[in-house]
Amino acid sequence: MSEYQQQYEQATGKRVSAAADKLDGLFDRIANGEVLPPRGQQAVDLGLTAHSLNDARENPAVYDYYHWVLTNYFAPQQIQEVTAKLIGMAFTCANVFQTDLPQPITLNPWQIPAMRTFPLRTTRAIVVENNGVFAWLLQLHPEWPLINQSGNDFNAAYVDLIQALERQHVQFTYLGDLDSRGIQMADHLFNVLRQTSIETFTALQSPANVVKWLTLNGKVDGQRTRQLTVQNSVFQKEMNSINLLGKFVEQEQLIGAYETLITAWLAQN
Repeated sequence: MSEYQQQYEQATGKRVSAAADKLDGLFDRIANGEVLPPRGQQAVDLGLTAHSLNDARENPAVYDYYHWVLTNYFAPQQIQEVTAKLIGMAFTCANVFQTDLPQPITLNPWQIPAMRTFPLRTTRAIVVENNGVFAWLLQLHPEWPLINQSGNDFNAAYVDLIQALERQHVQFTYLGDLDSRGIQMADHLFNVLRQTSIETFTALQSPANVVKWLTLNGKVDGQRTRQLTVQNSVFQKEMNSINLLGKFVEQEQLIGAYETLITAWLAQN
């Protein structure tokens, strides 16, 4: 039993979770001063679901042990992790606009009119639904052109600017969670686009890749794989695959696959 586990059990009178050994390796990385990915990525790398370290309802025993150790064993300045808490609620992107400002940049609604014709540094960009995955991909590849979707945040400024980028001939492709809500969000975003083909939008997250990832990496969950309504036939195929297999895949599980696919897609520019 590790020192972390011993201190936890002595202080709380509770037995550690069966997953405690996995967390001990993460704690060792903190002690060594390593820069960690966002917490969702940390959890998936340990074989847990993405919300296990952020939501007490997902896995209470793991959550309790993890946060007890962070609070009682480490000083706040020791914990170095890429944050998924991106500032702003409008439009966050990296390496899309021709600017020497540090990346990523978050644009508010008052800036949108001026940005509609602002010089660009790319004609291709990847829209990433998950805040943490966006932040981690940018950490791994600081020059990649990425746009953060931030879940259901389809605000007016976001829609205005993404349509303006289309008019400047920027091509968008999309990456999101492979569960029912994730596919529905992808369908919603595609429906507000005006010049992007479905082939380009799903070049990375294609129906074939969705089936492959569900088969190889899928986790069983009836709630997250229920049938929801979508409009586009391609997303209907992906929704059907998720529903029929009864499996879902979180974006954090696919970082390695993303790196290979994005590298090849950007090379076509």
